[in-house]
Amino acid sequence: MAERELRDAVAAGVLAAEAGHRELLQSIVEVARAIFAARASSIFLLDKQADELVFEAVAGEGAASLIGQRLPSSTGVAGWVLVTGQPLVLDDLENDPRFARDVAEATGYVPKSLMAVPLLHDEEVLGVLQVLDRPQRERFSLQEMELLGLFANQAAIALDLLGRARRAGAVVDGESPLGAVARLAAILDAMPAEQREPSLALLSALERVLGR
Repeated sequence: MAERELRDAVAAGVLAAEAGHRELLQSIVEVARAIFAARASSIFLLDKQADELVFEAVAGEGAASLIGQRLPSSTGVAGWVLVTGQPLVLDDLENDPRFARDVAEATGYVPKSLMAVPLLHDEEVLGVLQVLDRPQRERFSLQEMELLGLFANQAAIALDLLGRARRAGAVVDGESPLGAVARLAAILDAMPAEQREPSLALLSALERVLGR
């Protein structure tokens, strides 16, 4: 397979993978919103390089306009949950100092209550899942917290896969170290069999190191 064909194949696979992971994230927020009978649910992804939280999936209020919008990673309740790695339930957002009302107003939707949980994968916080304005009850139950945790686990897995797909996508158009590995793979494909075996061992080692 020629290098261009290899890179085109990788690109097609990356795009398909990213679309699938985004669809999974969207399904998670839609089901979470329905289960908790909430007005909205959203998933933020932490963009480490930009130090920002990015709306990756939204159900309910703001679904048509928030996808892709960015906030400083320390913003509001989501920022607090991201930094501390702790879940948070607030039934009176208006009087909580962590609530960034100005940011909420800019989105066009100001919630009154929320549940937020960090999305953890291998002890790393990848983002935040929020459920906004569920019907008021006397208190947030342990069963509800366990259910929210299950949604968070699934969302964290999807975010990790989405991040991997995007890092792979950078290989296609960039000259990153992983891009060099992709080019090396194309060269190896054309090598005689007796030269290919030791080179494949090197390629495998490089992939293991760069994939960490």
